[in-house]
Amino acid sequence: MKKRREILLYRHYFNEFYNALSVDVEKKVDYVMKVILTEDMIPAKYFKHIVEVKGLYEIRIESESNIYRIFCCLDEGQVVVLFNGFQKKTQKIPHRQIKKAQKIMNEYFKEKKGK
Repeated sequence: MKKRREILLYRHYFNEFYNALSVDVEKKVDYVMKVILTEDMIPAKYFKHIVEVKGLYEIRIESESNIYRIFCCLDEGQVVVLFNGFQKKTQKIPHRQIKKAQKIMNEYFKEKKGK
């Protein structure tokens, strides 16, 4: 399969989330990441814009009855930059999780601009 985009892990945020997951959930995350890497159009069930914050997206993962979200942004067209993730336990995304992701995204672009 041809790669359509790159995935970049920003700092330790994603790895901390991923390493705390069960093996079954890790497999589901791996599958969704493969879809993101290889599909021309990422299905909306896996990738959605966060309306409250310009440029912020969520990767959506369901495993059995559990729901997980990984925040990310796009950079230079075909680069997906992964930030923090969490297990979603309510209908809406907790505001503090969105604020945390926004802060991380701002740090990423500030660091990048400074290089």
